[in-house]
Amino acid sequence: MSAIAAVVFDIGGVVQDSPLHAIARYERERGLEANAINRVVVAAGEQGAWARLERGELTVQTFYAPFEDDCRARGITVDGRHLMAKIAEASAPRPRMLEAIRRIRTGGLRVAALTNNWVTEAPGPASPRDAAAQSRLAAHFDVFVESAVVGLRKPDPRIYALVCEKLGVEPPRVAFLDDIGRNLKPARELGMATIKVEDPDQALRELGALLGLDLVS
Repeated sequence: MSAIAAVVFDIGGVVQDSPLHAIARYERERGLEANAINRVVVAAGEQGAWARLERGELTVQTFYAPFEDDCRARGITVDGRHLMAKIAEASAPRPRMLEAIRRIRTGGLRVAALTNNWVTEAPGPASPRDAAAQSRLAAHFDVFVESAVVGLRKPDPRIYALVCEKLGVEPPRVAFLDDIGRNLKPARELGMATIKVEDPDQALRELGALLGLDLVS
């Protein structure tokens, strides 16, 4: 039997299509250099608008202006409302991931979501975190940890410790899937098994081999 007792899934880019793809489409449409927006987010750091949004310190509506300021400070012009609407369009769940989660839970393992996300003051097309859709998605998991709710965001090591605590499973008995390498590093350092999701089917094959379960056929 596998030593793994629980699996933690990132949402965007793993359970759902990647918001990074939506950002890339926005950059192409606006004639921006590839990865320009990600470089702004990284350069702005933990006090930048994006980090504050994901910790729940800003709502989407109060995020637009400071994020556009962050972008201008680094030489690019971005329409925050249009960008977030693009990201909202990429938030459909991947059916094969939901089926894999069902099989994992049926196999007796616990499953959690660990997502960097945000909140809105009012529903609308700029919200990729529609409350009803989020509630339906959360029903697939035993534990659902959202950065904007707990005030921590990946890659802060404390949010990985928190999800393990909520699962009631020690980190060495947890597998974690994410599509961003820097979000996997703290999990590995805590002793979690990690899988980087580039191709979803390949990631599920790797996870299935780790768990001794068929997650793809």
